[in-house]
Amino acid sequence: MTDEAKIYCKIGRDFAEHGTTAHARLQYVDPIDRTMYTNTVEGAFSIFMRGMRGVYQHCAEQHLHRYLAEFEFRYNARAANGFDDKARSVEAVKGIIGKRITYTGLTSTPKPKDTPLKRRSR
Repeated sequence: MTDEAKIYCKIGRDFAEHGTTAHARLQYVDPIDRTMYTNTVEGAFSIFMRGMRGVYQHCAEQHLHRYLAEFEFRYNARAANGFDDKARSVEAVKGIIGKRITYTGLTSTPKPKDTPLKRRSR
């Protein structure tokens, strides 16, 4: 579900279904299918952006997927969806099974292959 921006026409082809609303014509809900609207995604995105600007303030591109996954989890496991603190904690712990993240793995950047390392001049 997107608004009528032209950029979304190509993206919509990658999905089984793609609906639009015409914000330019002050249409915010599809008149035929009342379940098609962009408020949910716009609300989730605004929560993400507020968190990134307010709490984290900087995110390296290599870690963006981790921040997005965290905010997706928070949004899906919120009180409005029937999660209390205990249920949210249980769900979070399920997500760590079989994963091992080390400090080196988080902080190191992969070096391009076939590129000699340059020494810094002193």
